[in-house]
This record gives sequence, C-alpha cells and structure tokens, in this order.
Amino acid sequence: MRKLEEPKETLLSIKYKPCGGEIHENPPRFTWLPEAGDNVKYDLYISKNPEFSGDVIVLKDIPYNFTTLNHTLEAGKYFWKYGVENQFSTVREFSIAEDSTLTPVPSRETRFEHVDKSHPRIWMNKEQINAFKRELRKDENYCGFKDFLEKSVYKYANQKFTDEPARYPNDKRVVHLWRGNYTACQEAMEYIRSLSTAGVILENEQYIKMAKEALLCIIDWDLNGSTSRDYNDECSFRVAYAVAFGYDWLYDKLSEEERERVREVLYLRTKQVADHVMIDSKIHYSLYDSHAVRSLSSVLTPCCIAMLFENDDARRWLNYTIDYLSVIYTPWGGEDGGWAEGVMYWGSGMAFLIYALDTLKAYTGINLYDRPFFQKTGDFQMYCNPAGTYRASFCDQSNLGRMAGHKQAFNIRRFASTTGNGNYYKYYKEVFKLMPQIENAFYNNGWWDFNYDEMTYRYYAKDVSLKENLPIEKVKWFKDVGWVAINKDMFDYANHIFMLTKSSPYGSVSHSHGDQNAFVLFAYGEPLVIKSGYYIGFNTSMHRDWRRQTKSHNAVLINGQGQYAGMDKALQFAAKGRVCEVTENDQYVYIKEDAAEAYKENVPDIKTCEREIYFVQDSYFVIVDTVETENDSDIDFMLHSLDKYEIDGHNFIVNRERARLKGSFLFSHSGIESISQTDDFDNVNPAEIEGLDKQWHLKLHTGKSKKHKLVTLLVPEKTGETRTVTPIKDDQGMHVYYYFNYDGQVFTLKAFQK
Repeated sequence: MRKLEEPKETLLSIKYKPCGGEIHENPPRFTWLPEAGDNVKYDLYISKNPEFSGDVIVLKDIPYNFTTLNHTLEAGKYFWKYGVENQFSTVREFSIAEDSTLTPVPSRETRFEHVDKSHPRIWMNKEQINAFKRELRKDENYCGFKDFLEKSVYKYANQKFTDEPARYPNDKRVVHLWRGNYTACQEAMEYIRSLSTAGVILENEQYIKMAKEALLCIIDWDLNGSTSRDYNDECSFRVAYAVAFGYDWLYDKLSEEERERVREVLYLRTKQVADHVMIDSKIHYSLYDSHAVRSLSSVLTPCCIAMLFENDDARRWLNYTIDYLSVIYTPWGGEDGGWAEGVMYWGSGMAFLIYALDTLKAYTGINLYDRPFFQKTGDFQMYCNPAGTYRASFCDQSNLGRMAGHKQAFNIRRFASTTGNGNYYKYYKEVFKLMPQIENAFYNNGWWDFNYDEMTYRYYAKDVSLKENLPIEKVKWFKDVGWVAINKDMFDYANHIFMLTKSSPYGSVSHSHGDQNAFVLFAYGEPLVIKSGYYIGFNTSMHRDWRRQTKSHNAVLINGQGQYAGMDKALQFAAKGRVCEVTENDQYVYIKEDAAEAYKENVPDIKTCEREIYFVQDSYFVIVDTVETENDSDIDFMLHSLDKYEIDGHNFIVNRERARLKGSFLFSHSGIESISQTDDFDNVNPAEIEGLDKQWHLKLHTGKSKKHKLVTLLVPEKTGETRTVTPIKDDQGMHVYYYFNYDGQVFTLKAFQK
C-alpha cells in the first residue's frame, strides 16, 4: 500500500475533516485537499478499526474532494482514509455523538430517479399549479397571490421590457452604474418571472405573450457583454435566473426551435458561472469567494434544475451544488450558525440559499434544512442584529444607519417555519412593527421582489406550528465566527441594552474588517458607541481607507497602526482574533478576547493585545485592554459616536434623545497624554460624504511603554435617569485594584500588578 503525498493545508484552503473529536452531524462530512490534475476520482474507506479489517464502508469514484453518505452510522469511534488509484491517505479518526443530528443525503446515482421530468420545476410542477388554481377559486388571495398580482404583475403588464445595460465608460467600473445595471437586471428577471407565473396560473395569454417576448429578447443580450459573469457577476446571476425561470415556466408555450435557442443561452450563461465556481475560483479548495459561493444558490440550483435531463453538464453541476451545500456549506460559519461576513451579508446569502433549499426540497425531496447550521443560523440574525437597533453591528452593511432589514426578517421567518422557533417569528413581526413599509433602497429594490417572496413563503409554510415563549439567552457566543452578543431585555426596547463584540478567526477576509476586539453599544433605543462611517460602495475610499481600517472601529491602535485590512486574502485571514473565554454569573458577564495576530503585519513586535469586557449588574461596562510589545509603543484607544463628546478631564459624555453614555478613562499604566476628538474621515474622498451627517471619533493617546493596561468605565443611562457608578482605586499593595460601587453592590477588579 503506497501512501499519498497529501497537499498541506493553508489558511485559505479546505481542511482534512473529520480529524479527531466528536461529530454532531450524522453521517459525517468528509473533506480533504484535492490532488493535482483534472478528473481525479477518489475512493473513501470508513472502518471501526485503523487496520480497516472486517466490515468496511467503501465509496468509489467520488468526483470531488468532499462527500458524505446516504445513510447514518452508529454512534462510536471510526477511522477513515481516502485513496487515489493504489495510493492511500493518512488514516484519521472521529467519533459520532449519541445525540447527533441525522442528515443523510441521497447518493448521486439515485437522487434524481423519482423526479418529475416535465416543466415547470422551479417552485411548483404542473400538478401543484393545478392544485394552486383550485385554491384560488376558493380564495383569490390564496398564499398572497392577489397581492403579488396587484403589486408585482400589473406594474410589468404596462411596462416595456428592460433594455440591455450599457457598458461602463472605458470599461472601468463605476459604483452607481454597477449598482444601476444589476438593478435593471433584477427588474428584467422580475418581469419574466412575474408575468410567466401569473400567465401560467391564470392562463392569461397576454401575460404569457409578454413574458415570452421578454425571454426571447433577453437571450439576445451579449453573452460576453455588460451582463457576462466576468464583467458584472451580479448582472449575470439575475439574467441566468431569468432565462432559467422563463424557460421552465414557458416551456409548453415555446416552439422546439425557440426552446433550443433559449436552452443554448441558458447553458452558456450557466457555464460561465459554473466554470468560475469549479475551475477558476475552486471553492471546493479555496473556500472564501463570497459571490462564487452565493452563485450555487442563485444560479446553479435553478438553472441546472431547469436543464436537468436535457444537458449532461447540468446534472454534473447540480450534483456538485447539492454535495457542496450538503458537506462544505457554509465556509462563513459552523454549527453555531454564525456568519463571518456579518448580518447584512447573512441576509443576502440566506435569502438566495432559502430559494435554493426550497427549490431542491420541492423538486428532489432533499431537505437540507435539517443540517445543524440551518437549524441555528437564525440565532445569528436575532442576537447580533436585534430588532430596533442600528449602527450596532460589524462588517459591510449597505443599510448602515437603519434598523434590521426586511429581507433579514423574511429570512428568519422562513427559519422559524423550518425550526419551529417562535422567537424567530417574533423577530420578524417586530421588524415590520418598527418599519411597516419596505423602503425602496437599492438593497431592496435591486435585490428582491418581496411580493413574490411572500407568496412562495406562504406556499411552503402552510402547515407550520411554532414553539412559543422560548427562553432568550442574555449572552450568545458564536464560537464559529468569534462574535459575542449581550442582550438585556431584547424585545423590551425601553430597557434593552445591547453590546456586540468580536474577535474572529476569519480576520478581515471578504466583507469583514480590521476590527478584532472591537465592540458596539446600543442602549435604550439609541446607538451610543457605533460602527462608524457610511456604506458608499465596496472599494470606495470610504470603504477601503476608513471602514475596513481599525481606526474606524472601537478598538486600539498601536504606534498609530491598526490591524491588517488590505486586499491580500492570505494576510486578511492571518489577521485573526479569538474569543478566549465567555463567563456568566449572578454579578457580571465576562468576555476575554485576543487580537495580537491581527496586528502582526503592521506591528511586528507585538506580544499581547487582549481586551476584557465586564457587564456588571446588567447595568454598566468595564473594559480592560492589555497591550505588550517588544519595544516601547504608544496606544490610541478609539471610540466613535453619532454626536460630539462632552469631555471633562478623563471623563466624557455622549447625549442622545432617549439615552446617554457616561464614560471614564480610569487607569492607564503608561499615562494619558491627550484625549481628543474629530469629525474627520481620514483619507476619504470628500465627494463621497458630501451632505452626510457628521460623526465623532474620540481618541485617548497614551505615553510610551512596552506594556500597557487601560481601564475604561462605560455607563449607559436613560434620558432623565441617573445611574451612579463610583469607582474607588486602591494601589497600596503590589496590585492596583478598582472597586465599583453601584446600587448597594461592589464589583472588584484587579487591574494591574506593579
């Protein structure tokens, strides 16, 4: 038996898994680094002993470097290896927990044996459409169809189909044109989908005629032009879906010659995306291409289902997609349900994923909602972007400055229907209670048709029962992504205190920023410590030179330097943090984070960068920062607000309409040289922020030292109420202690050893 020379893991690569430890998803998900060369086939061996004697499970001719089984395994210890021809990998082991979640996936050989080969296939088939018609005769607004008709069909019934978007001037991308083009393609997609759906369900020949004309128009758009994958992938995703939906729903209304024309374009547009996903980006090897991963849901799932049995590549691409969603998904989180790119990109990622999971389940019967990630990921939205909060989360956020979005609410409602979690549905209702009208911003208008989404949700979730009055955790630690949320009285907005902090193993990769150990604070209906800046667009100067940089976050700078937040993906991933500990007791919540690795590229002599956060008596916060460097350094403690700070010595106040924040810089071992504030956005193009409200950036600057210890007190208060926290310093012995007196109780902090 010859041993394989296994490729070595890197920061950006897929990992060899499972590799020790206990598995809580049954059957296990197996991944390894692919061998060089195309068309490599793998064999997988699973045994209860390392000699692979006796009963051995063998999977042959696996086309990718990831797979799972179509059956579960008994709880207990196992060993596995993979082989290529007559060479075999290292033997690795794992254990399956007694209480593991059972999520077998039908094999590639059998998963399409029973499916209906007629059209339509996306959303409903012919039999289901006929049943839908019968229900409409009893209730004209069955599943919200009348609302969909009035709001999403009538507007297109009196509208000319969208022209093909123009190229950028000199083919250089401009943010507002890029955004305008994909919004135009969204409208083109909705035009075809809305009129096709209404035309077929109502048997309305005028709608069918208009949808067909639009479909035959869109297939004449230049495959290598402004809507190609390489030119504007957001445009290409929408156009490919439009062609797939039109082909699928209008199949019986097209001549064979027309079908052939549409099918050819659908194949070529899908191939552009599939080649990028599987050949260029290789998301089964290098996992962190955000748009490529999303295109599995938005393009490959619907397009391949529409072409299935009519194209061999469609079967291959669809199998790849199902296997990826069953095994690797998601590279941005884990079983805790976190999403490293943040809540806004959770919103778009989950929205397209829900489309895909619903389509797969309806057409193939494969239910991926049972996987642990999908059972938990609603928690990430609920706890890290609570209803009623704004400017209080991390990563890129196109709705920055607004409360939790309507699409996020739609997503979590769907997860309520698949998990039975009544808190998710309550969150959805709260978002719409706080913002009844869906605003017409680009991140809504350019991305979703809420009326179609409402109709399909009602169809899929007809027989849902929810578990009400589930407990809400005050502290939620998403270990998979390194986020920790504190929520006191989450749905009681008059008393809600929300702090969110992160120190993530994902560093500043993709839509993440150089913000390890940073925090935000929202209390009593007001943002008090904010995620600063504006979302002008990806790679604008505001995005690149401010919002991605540590200086824009509530964190520390060392010798004026922040964490690595440039565009080298390997360095982004290396600039990681970690949450070391989260403890909750009757007196306080304690969080400890470490961000030293995140600074190493810019501060090579760093030894320690830790932040400890105490939330005491559900009332106030004590923050302790520890920084050590090989050589003398100075520290800037950054704090950002929507309002100008009132500074009085080492104390400061931020006043908002319903709340205020009182703060004190209590201790700095290296001394406090200055406390200053500015409303400038360094290095940001003034044209990008013209007319926007000011924000204020507070900076405490220390003296030079090899070791720094900072202690900061933050006290949020309702307007009109006073919360008096009295800190007493004791430095008589070998240590510096602080005693915090509040409401008859004392919290003791050992701040520094002399």
